Amino acid sequence: MPNSIDLQTAHGAIRAYAAEPAAAPRAGLVLIQEIFGVNAHIRSVAERWAELGYAVLAPQLIDFVEPDVELEYTEAGVARGRALMAEVGFDRCVAGCAAAADALRARGLKVGALGFCIGGSIAFLCCTRLGLPAVSYYGGRTVGFLHERPQTPLLLLFGQHDPLIPPEAVQAHRAALPEARIELFDAGHGFNCEQRVDFHAPSAARALQVSREFLELHLA
Repeated sequence: MPNSIDLQTAHGAIRAYAAEPAAAPRAGLVLIQEIFGVNAHIRSVAERWAELGYAVLAPQLIDFVEPDVELEYTEAGVARGRALMAEVGFDRCVAGCAAAADALRARGLKVGALGFCIGGSIAFLCCTRLGLPAVSYYGGRTVGFLHERPQTPLLLLFGQHDPLIPPEAVQAHRAALPEARIELFDAGHGFNCEQRVDFHAPSAARALQVSREFLELHLA
């Protein structure tokens, strides 16, 4: 994959997609994939954040078990992506994100994390385990980690019509994480992705603005 770098972890080497701003970066951002890999959508998100002034690294987390996987938004893609990410496991995902954060910090940058779907749950773990200010888009797997405490500011974004994250799950986040900021959107799951059936442009635009303001504040 062009525009990629190597990352070394205790679990082996992986690649990361790199996107750079035109001028000196305001901060670094670890961008965390969905179950579909660092595909065209994630690369476009990386470029969008680079345009906003961030040096972005999107670690290819599936590289831990199979290199260069990009999946489509189909039933087959969902099934394979879930299986591959389950094989990778959360600990290796966090290690990959830690390596990306270290690479950005080595450049003298403050670093945050932002992720989607399972990547949103990994972003949560980057906050609780790595101390990165984090933005989590519709990360439903965090329900299993609500005993972990945020070390830094945390922003959680949920769709009100998300069948994978019902209202009681959102309420569980509110109860367990009073220090976190939680924003709800009139949308379903995957509302930020133009390639998904649940894409909702108004929610995607508002979520980008909220995320941008959050990261500008906490990575200043």
